[in-house]
Amino acid sequence: MKPCNVGIIGYGWAATGHIDAINGGTGGKVTAVCSSRVLSAPELAARHGSELKLYTTPEDLLADASIEVVAITSYPWLHGVHAVAAARAGKHIILEKPMVLELAELRQVEAAVKAAGVRFCICFECRWSSQFLGIKAMLDQGKIGRVHYGEVDYYHGSGPWYGQYRWNVTRRGGGSSLLSAGCHALDALLLCMGGEVEEVMSYATQSVNPIFQKYDYPTTSVTLLKFKDGRVGKCASVIDCLQPYCFHTHLVGSEGSILDQKFAINTPDYDRKLWTDSDMKPIDSGDVADHPYRTQFDAFFAALAAGQDMPLSGLAEAVAAHEVIFAAERSLTEKRPVQLTEIR
Repeated sequence: MKPCNVGIIGYGWAATGHIDAINGGTGGKVTAVCSSRVLSAPELAARHGSELKLYTTPEDLLADASIEVVAITSYPWLHGVHAVAAARAGKHIILEKPMVLELAELRQVEAAVKAAGVRFCICFECRWSSQFLGIKAMLDQGKIGRVHYGEVDYYHGSGPWYGQYRWNVTRRGGGSSLLSAGCHALDALLLCMGGEVEEVMSYATQSVNPIFQKYDYPTTSVTLLKFKDGRVGKCASVIDCLQPYCFHTHLVGSEGSILDQKFAINTPDYDRKLWTDSDMKPIDSGDVADHPYRTQFDAFFAALAAGQDMPLSGLAEAVAAHEVIFAAERSLTEKRPVQLTEIR
């Protein structure tokens, strides 16, 4: 099968991870890059192993009839504009997180994708990690029974040691702690819990360290979720910590628990007083080079070839996660619980 031609909009840190994963996978090949910066064609060819057409405007790239899929890795505040334009141009879309920074933009992207009939993949690649594929398999097999409480937390200090810091500190650039990075954890929580969220309550604070005081928005938030069936969940998003990267997961079910890469099951085969180690590889790095993009993108191109929607991290999952995020943002602003019906 001939690989799909892919164009990249926005050439930065995330784009390098996308290009390497797409070119190293089974269904796509990056053939063009659009960047507002002046790029060297020979340097890009040497870095990525093939010649790439260079564009300076998204409009020109989207007008290239040879491009079938667009991977959008531009600045977060441009994601919505670029995604709508790509959909209207009839291109299938891979969109880096966050999907958008405003609720109105979420509705615009959702409507444009549905109207165009194009396929969509959101980069919630943690769903495709060894850890969460393994956890999802255990949950689907009923290993720990019905999960009534879950928490997935994101700890990753985002300071001047990251190139994105210069714009991530602004509300226009980063949006919030959840939109900037913690959305990975919140989305993973939704994956593990399943069901529909009814109500959201969020609290926030901020480190007094001068590095993190430069942020225009609270850099630590804790979001509580109440599901329609009475279950509860919690997501902490902490981007102002000085510690190793940590993606904490704890799921409590009627027949056992999962704690990060360990589990305890209440059956004769297991001693419920002891944790059992699994062979799941933990999510332990914020570097895009370590993200499971390739697994996710291979699934996307396979779905394209089959004429199917993206499994696990498609449009429906992207919209659901961002609705909860925007409910959390409203909860912070208005200092009250927010019903999901207010967002929808």
